[in-house]
Amino acid sequence: MKNKDNDKKSFVSYLPRFISYYKPYKGLFAADMFFAMVIGATGLAFPWVMRTLINEVFTLSDKGRIVEILIPAGIFMLALYVIEGLATKFVTSWGHILGARIERDMRQDLFTHMEKLSFSFFDDTSTGQMVSRIITDLQDITELAHHGPENLLISAIKIAGAFIILMNTHVGLTMVLLIFTVLMGLFTFFYRKKMFQSFMDNRVKIANVNAIVNDSLSGIRTVQSYSQEEVELEKFYEGNQEFYQSKKNMYTVMGTYHSTNGFLQGLLYVVTIVAGGFYVVRGTINPGDLYLFVLYINMFLQPVRTLIQFNEQLQQGMTGFFRMCQILDTEPEIKDLPGAIDAGLLRGDIKFEGVTFKYKDADESVLTDFSLDIKAKHSVALVGPSGVGKSTICSLIPRFYDVDEGAITIDGIDIRNMTLRSLRDNIAMVQQDVYLFNSSVRDNIAYGQYDATDEQIIAAAKQANIHDFIMTLSKGYDTMVGERGVRFSGGEKQRISIARAFLRNPPILILDEATSSLDNVSERAVQESLDRLSRDRTTIVIAHRLSTVRNADEILVLAETGITERGTHEGLMARGGEYAGYYQVQFEDLSVVREGA
Repeated sequence: MKNKDNDKKSFVSYLPRFISYYKPYKGLFAADMFFAMVIGATGLAFPWVMRTLINEVFTLSDKGRIVEILIPAGIFMLALYVIEGLATKFVTSWGHILGARIERDMRQDLFTHMEKLSFSFFDDTSTGQMVSRIITDLQDITELAHHGPENLLISAIKIAGAFIILMNTHVGLTMVLLIFTVLMGLFTFFYRKKMFQSFMDNRVKIANVNAIVNDSLSGIRTVQSYSQEEVELEKFYEGNQEFYQSKKNMYTVMGTYHSTNGFLQGLLYVVTIVAGGFYVVRGTINPGDLYLFVLYINMFLQPVRTLIQFNEQLQQGMTGFFRMCQILDTEPEIKDLPGAIDAGLLRGDIKFEGVTFKYKDADESVLTDFSLDIKAKHSVALVGPSGVGKSTICSLIPRFYDVDEGAITIDGIDIRNMTLRSLRDNIAMVQQDVYLFNSSVRDNIAYGQYDATDEQIIAAAKQANIHDFIMTLSKGYDTMVGERGVRFSGGEKQRISIARAFLRNPPILILDEATSSLDNVSERAVQESLDRLSRDRTTIVIAHRLSTVRNADEILVLAETGITERGTHEGLMARGGEYAGYYQVQFEDLSVVREGA
């Protein structure tokens, strides 16, 4: 997994990427900008009408003429309000819809990329943190995507228009205004980094809280069965407290930001009124124009305040976008190589040729110069103590990880030269820890082949010895299994998993401790299903219960040094080596259990 150094990228370097999300909605964006311009222009027109009335109409001696002018002026101002209201309605509704579409697209891109990331990425990243990235981090994007461009445009129009009018009113006072505006701009520019860091820290801390909650609630049965609620509460308290401190720091930063800008704006009014008073005394500006100037200062500062708020919004939204890009810029370690072929339907001849593999951050290799040849439609059992690489072998065949040295071939083709989709379409896995999705029984079985018909699903369930049980459920195949299949026993979940594999009907089958957590009765029922599933397939079995591998075509005994024994059950028992020793120990343990019963 290659993670580009996002931290070294400049803030501006992300803007083209952000702007690219507007491309599918050019028409809507253009309409939003047009109506934003209308809002900006009508906002400038109101003070202009007031200035004309004050300086040129209300000073007329002919009262009748004043009334004649007031009526059309009022109609004109009313029309401006109507136009501004209609434009505001469009910007408020469709502008937000534009932002929501962009947020949706970003979230879709992020989830799509997450689905492609390698196992090694998820080995180091908690589910709760990923949920936070895809949900919480992108919540501010809608407001930024909507208000950002339109606020910039409206503010630019109002600031430019007001500045021109103010320059025509009094150049000296306008220069005072410009100095204070530059001061506010400089403060905002240099303070933005501190704001960005505080928002980023806040997102990291809430992601940690999400991870704690997800971990604790996912294991709530373990928590309560061991009476460890206090432990989980303490972990949550610490994470929640860190989030509170982060948010407290964020609000402190924002308090300084807004209060400083507010002080500069207030100081601007004071300086303008005092300086304007001197100009009135000197006769370089009349009181009406000074009053108008103060009005236009407010018009000038309103978009400046909007830009100050926009800067806060920008930092919030871009921290979420930045964290999204961190994931999008994480390249999957396992991906299709250039020129990878569609493997089609494979026979299932599997070879490990001088394979060496080490997990990331591990000190030693799990496999070193490991070689193995499994013939198509043969079953091979891997036995031995924990940590010698049995599960690793099974993870390398579907390319969940890539080998460091050597090669794995299927039907003579290096699996790295096959597309991942075509390789994995030829493999089904039944594992000890069965994951059932919070959906119906039908959907969980159909996960093996999502376009399967009801008849195919039922046939697979019958082959897995689970159909009769399903029919006893209140809604049959439409019964919801609950989160992680909590409503079903281990044996029932395992047989649903086996039904998935039957539906997939692959040439290669991997059984990783598929019965190790089951009681004897459930094990027999599941083993019958597995025996049926294994027929006419290349099957790799990992099992600590050696009674489940007696019928394998070949049994391999693994140790840290590699394969130490291989042969059939009968041949290995006759040899009296490691396998026979393991088997004897399990048989004696079983005898003791039966005698104790």
